[in-house]
Amino acid sequence: MMSGLHTAYPFPFKKRDDVDRSAAQAMRNECRNGGFSGSTSGRAPGFVQANLVILPKEFALEFATFCLRNSRACPLLDVTEVGSPEPSMVAPGADLRTDLPKYRIWINGKLEAEVTDITDVWRNDFVGFVLGCSFSFEAALAREGLEPRNVTMKSNVSMYRTTHPNIKSGPFEGNLVVSMRPYPPSSLPDVIRITSSFPGAHGGPIYKGKTDATPHCSFLGIGNLGLPDFGDPVPIGEGEIPVFWACGVTPQVAIETAAPAPPIAITHAPGHMFVTDLVDDEMRVGQPPG
Repeated sequence: MMSGLHTAYPFPFKKRDDVDRSAAQAMRNECRNGGFSGSTSGRAPGFVQANLVILPKEFALEFATFCLRNSRACPLLDVTEVGSPEPSMVAPGADLRTDLPKYRIWINGKLEAEVTDITDVWRNDFVGFVLGCSFSFEAALAREGLEPRNVTMKSNVSMYRTTHPNIKSGPFEGNLVVSMRPYPPSSLPDVIRITSSFPGAHGGPIYKGKTDATPHCSFLGIGNLGLPDFGDPVPIGEGEIPVFWACGVTPQVAIETAAPAPPIAITHAPGHMFVTDLVDDEMRVGQPPG
């Protein structure tokens, strides 16, 4: 059947009736019950993972506009009703207050705490934004023999602040954040083909680095690829190049630089994503679901 759900791109999801979604629900229950608080990279393979931003209603319209203006980094998958913690389009019955492994709480643009449950700070004026995540295409890459190294290492992906500004909306701007996965140049055509078919998960790469073992990326303003701003270091092998994707941590930078800053905001902790009920092929475009 066809749902009414769209990403920032003009493609509806094709949500199928024959999919067993129990693995995603089990992953969320494990978080809800306090049994898991780690990175979700490589977890619940095949299910769409998502970034999370929760804001007071008064900031919701300007943030939604920010997402639309910067849809490569912030592809909207779902927006909750005011005061509701249920992302009913992508995970009916889920609870955004408990179903992620780790959250960040921001007060006036400053990171105040990382917690595993936000029930005690939930407000009736909150609006939740569920945004696409590049973890969603990692299983598709692995199926074609291109498993990202962070998955192989069972680590978080490397994420970096850049010097490239986002398009401003109200108080939200900041600079783009990118994730990095290394590949040999010969693999790039397939990597681009696969990831570009997931526009709701940041799509294809936005930039590729050089093969000269340079430990930085001057074009993006990254000083040391071995020292990511978020996530874990992922080594770049001999003959490989760093490949960069827009990243859903971008809104967190927009929150910390917002003027005026929201009095409170809640996000996922980088790499600790919300696992939706959607399977990756339901979000894939340009080819029929597998």
